Amino acid sequence: MASTGTAAAAVPETEVALRSGGARPMPAVGVGTASPDPVAHEATKSAVLAAIEVGFRHLDTACMYGTERPLGEAVAEAVRRGLVRSREELFVTSKLWCTQCHPDLVLPALRQTVENLQMEYVDLYLIHWPVCMKPGPIAWPTRREDAVPFDFEGVWRAMEGCQRLGLARAIGVSNFTTRHLDRVLAATIPPAVNQRTLRAYCAGKGVHVAAYSPLGGQDWSREGAGSAVLGSEVLAEIARARGKTVAQVSLRWIYEQGVTWIVKSYNKERLKKNLDIFGWELTEEDRQKISKIPQRKFLTATALFSPEGEFTSVDLSETDIVEE
Repeated sequence: MASTGTAAAAVPETEVALRSGGARPMPAVGVGTASPDPVAHEATKSAVLAAIEVGFRHLDTACMYGTERPLGEAVAEAVRRGLVRSREELFVTSKLWCTQCHPDLVLPALRQTVENLQMEYVDLYLIHWPVCMKPGPIAWPTRREDAVPFDFEGVWRAMEGCQRLGLARAIGVSNFTTRHLDRVLAATIPPAVNQRTLRAYCAGKGVHVAAYSPLGGQDWSREGAGSAVLGSEVLAEIARARGKTVAQVSLRWIYEQGVTWIVKSYNKERLKKNLDIFGWELTEEDRQKISKIPQRKFLTATALFSPEGEFTSVDLSETDIVEE
């Protein structure tokens, strides 16, 4: 498509080289499209366009989110408007859902994803959860009886096939613990990314870590929990001293850890503020204070399932993602 305007400047971010043959480097900051509640198609499209306009070049979606089509339309519109010169300037991630985690369903699932996106490939394709469900329409939460044993080796071989075909430039995983990663690290093409904070373990294995929902603002567990990040007095104190927002302090800390972050907002001004993490640093005292904030996992694999019923084909401990 021909450009009709001046391309918007990308943020002055660093990029992360992925250990994957034809993959382009992954931008260190990204914008996501996940939401525990349905969002209108046009609202998602407008938010992605706004993100591109303010400088985001890393866009995150998933089959389960139902946002692949509006994200793809936003990218096409951004090219038409000259916000970017071509789709190749953007890094697009999508994910394989649990009902598709069967060796014979991986390739058809990715073909559907690229069709939804109106693209020829994705830059990164992830296994969304180390959980396998019976094939069928996406539902959340789903029945516990629908959880079935996960053929990690078979599914990963199919993921490798997707990369060899050029439909995915890089492949990886999300929400995997060390025991899940051990099942696929010996593969011919090991995971390039894990969207989960197992930094020390992943660094030793050459797997880059990406953090999703780093501000903790979405209540996927439906427990009514507030954001432990945005409500942190420690972060608020540091933010006041630095003349920044709590979100900016949190995102800067993640960036300084060498972790890519994926943050979601449908507010253009907030998107701009989320990018204001460059050109300044936290002090060592700040880092020490932040490192001592108790961590809380706000979502576990059991949240994928309704509370009724029983797990009849899998051990509950095998479906969860809480690291021992």
